[in-house]
Amino acid sequence: MSQAPQSFSVIRMYAPRTQIYARAAKGWYANWRWACVWLTQLVFYGLPWLVWNGRQAVLFDLAARKFYLFGIVLWPQDLIYLAVLLIVAAFSLFLFTAVAGRVWCGFACPQTVYTEIFMWFERRIEGERSARIRLDRQPWNLEKAARKSAKHAAWVAFALWTGFTFVGYFTPVRTLAAETMALSLGPWQWFWVLFYSLATYGNAGWLREQVCRYMCPYARFQSAMFDADTLIVSYDRQRGEPRSATAKAATGRAGGDCIDCSMCVQVCPTGIDIRNGLQYDCIGCAACVDACNSVMDKIGAPRGLIRFTTDNALRAGLTATQIARRVLRPRVLIYSAALLLVITASWISLANRTPLKMDVIRDRGTLAREVEDGMIENVYRLQLMNTDEQAHRYRLSVSGIEGIALASPDEVVLDGTESRAVPATVRIPPARGEPGANTVHFTLQALDTPGLQVQEKAMFFVPRR
Repeated sequence: MSQAPQSFSVIRMYAPRTQIYARAAKGWYANWRWACVWLTQLVFYGLPWLVWNGRQAVLFDLAARKFYLFGIVLWPQDLIYLAVLLIVAAFSLFLFTAVAGRVWCGFACPQTVYTEIFMWFERRIEGERSARIRLDRQPWNLEKAARKSAKHAAWVAFALWTGFTFVGYFTPVRTLAAETMALSLGPWQWFWVLFYSLATYGNAGWLREQVCRYMCPYARFQSAMFDADTLIVSYDRQRGEPRSATAKAATGRAGGDCIDCSMCVQVCPTGIDIRNGLQYDCIGCAACVDACNSVMDKIGAPRGLIRFTTDNALRAGLTATQIARRVLRPRVLIYSAALLLVITASWISLANRTPLKMDVIRDRGTLAREVEDGMIENVYRLQLMNTDEQAHRYRLSVSGIEGIALASPDEVVLDGTESRAVPATVRIPPARGEPGANTVHFTLQALDTPGLQVQEKAMFFVPRR
């Protein structure tokens, strides 16, 4: 008895990419998305050109190890504020995701923003969706070559401008512009301008949804921050099914409102069908909401077949007021409280930050020694840092042992944002202090600004007899 032949199927771990031709969406959410594009790009491209106190308002000067944020000057010792910034960004992401899903991805993520800009160039040069499909399918000719060349030229020009602006946050942008015009940029400036330009061109022009699907980790762990009361882009299956290609309003048929026009799929930048339920590919841009609402208007059906809503609202038929009441649930309150606490603490810390730093280091090359008149002498190196943008004159004093005094100049002038090493020689009278290590305190007091002072502890060594 012969056996039936066995059949085998091949499971591919990575499917070849299918080119997505996203149709332009128009509507309320599309307007908000473009508002975010304009806002984020005005900030990104405009900030380096703002002037504050005669210098660039926002500049991360790595060579000088100074970071200017409008009226604040941060130094490597202030790295804690970078950690605070990352914590604020993390809690903000948790909060926004718990409330409204991937709203950051759909409206303000750099990948989304630059993809939207690159697609705008593409539509202006190659045409809308059907024209782009037709252009790609036709054989190469003069028109196709001209349109493709113009599109990529626009992409490259915009990407280079983006890379130039990025480097302008780390090198004074006016100096960078002059050196670029003279083709005299340093090697690292050239590298980062071209690297960031290539990243922008590749991610927004070529990879697009591939970045969201395979490169961005957020898509993988977003579900851990969702719950049944998270606002997500959803298809109302009870209202939409069964689907029919005939408009319900025109025929009077009994059935769902979905006419299976596939407009929600055509406008999706990641190429998914939201009617199949929430997928990790969905970035929450709501382009499908705008497209579906426009179709509902045409067939005379109520808007909202696809909308921002929650799983609980779809199951229980909750009203907008009931959905809003469920926003203030425990996890949202915890995220909000943590975010508010971190922001408040960091703001208070910055407001009360003393614009003066001092590190005291004993000169290891000079041991404690006895000098004239039996005085005991220790030598220190003081690393002084004026983090203010105004010059100040300071007086240095030392205390902690009876009769202790400076044997070196006690006044020093520091220019704005200057850091300098200052030698300090300290002496005590004979028979003062205990043999071995004694705790002393150095105090640096601004003579022109009452209350501006800093104090640091150090050890004064008395030789054992």
